[in-house]
Amino acid sequence: MSGPLAKTHIEPLLRELAPQVLGVLARRYRDFAAAEDAVQEALLAACRQWPHAGMPENPRAWLIRVAVRRMTDMIRGESARRRREMEMAPEIEPASAAANAIEIVIEADMDPEDTLILLFMCCHPALSRSSAIALTLRAVGGLSTAEIANAFLVTEATMAQRISRAKQNIKASGIPFRLPAPRERETQLPSVLRVLYLIFNEGYANSNGAAMQRPDLAGEAIRLTRQARALMPDHAEVTGLLALMLLTHARRHARAGASGELIPLDQQDRGLWDRAEIAEGLDLLPRALSQGTPGLYQIQAAIAAVHDEADRPQDTDWPQILALYELLQSVAPGPMVSLNHAVAVAMVHGPARGLERLRSLEGDERLAHHYRLEAVRAHLYEKLGDTAAALRHFRAAAAHTSNLPERNYLLAQAARLTTAEN
Repeated sequence: MSGPLAKTHIEPLLRELAPQVLGVLARRYRDFAAAEDAVQEALLAACRQWPHAGMPENPRAWLIRVAVRRMTDMIRGESARRRREMEMAPEIEPASAAANAIEIVIEADMDPEDTLILLFMCCHPALSRSSAIALTLRAVGGLSTAEIANAFLVTEATMAQRISRAKQNIKASGIPFRLPAPRERETQLPSVLRVLYLIFNEGYANSNGAAMQRPDLAGEAIRLTRQARALMPDHAEVTGLLALMLLTHARRHARAGASGELIPLDQQDRGLWDRAEIAEGLDLLPRALSQGTPGLYQIQAAIAAVHDEADRPQDTDWPQILALYELLQSVAPGPMVSLNHAVAVAMVHGPARGLERLRSLEGDERLAHHYRLEAVRAHLYEKLGDTAAALRHFRAAAAHTSNLPERNYLLAQAARLTTAEN
């Protein structure tokens, strides 16, 4: 053991090791739910012991050893589990043997595809979107139930129930611990990428509460997407998603003022943008775009790149952005894509044309009273000089957002127009 360590030094390592340890147990014991519980206990034990006793020489081996002991204790604790242990005897060593020979087992059981297998399991179609996000953050991201509950503003008990149901659904569905067949993999990969994208979005633009962004969640999404790309380096959309995250995340330091207030893109201090992340994203983008027909994440990454390459807001190539949104509408049509397309139309052809585009979205129930639709309307009416309409829509937008910095920004715009009118 090394000397005592701060918890802040331990947590990133535990997040990195969590899927590796879970992969070993899930493959050996063929019980994802029980294996995940055992790994969580091992992680908690590390959080309790390592800050005082120091880091073990082989942290992964330590975690696997503790998790194996927890696993075998669970197996022996119930008669049904004891029968299963007997049936699996050729595959599973007794607890004492596993503990004594674990260093030999570790390298034999480590598989570079474990993280990808876990991603596919946690994002399986049998799970709801919210369950998939929660389980991915816990099983693959190594976050505790309390951390996930805090991120989504629910109680720890509620999140524990959500994760438990997700694990039971995996168990009931009989999903094997292996990569899906190539055809299934291509079918399921969009769900995996979607979950990673949703985790990133929740971190980058917090949907609830007083904080505008959750850097820990956004960073975790980037880390997991890096792992996915390391395992699938030739998949264009995986590369595109990583590029999109980096090019977007690069603006995080400029998005909020000293008091946490929202700063819109056209008012941000671009000197605060992370140039290293922008450079990495720009380097990844042509690799993604060269690998066949551009998809959802590649095109969005290209749009983010156009914004990031502009030294000043007025230098932004809006005609190119408009062309990219038109391509995106043909590849992945949806209400938010149409909303952003309307903004690009307004920037290229004027606010009246943008408002005309917005009218086509009025019957879409998915956008009915959505704060972003109201906010875009407000900005375009202000550009047209219709202060009364702009004021009305700014107030409507503020009423429909649950994020406090966004609400304060929208109310500030309404107050500004009210002052201007008077």
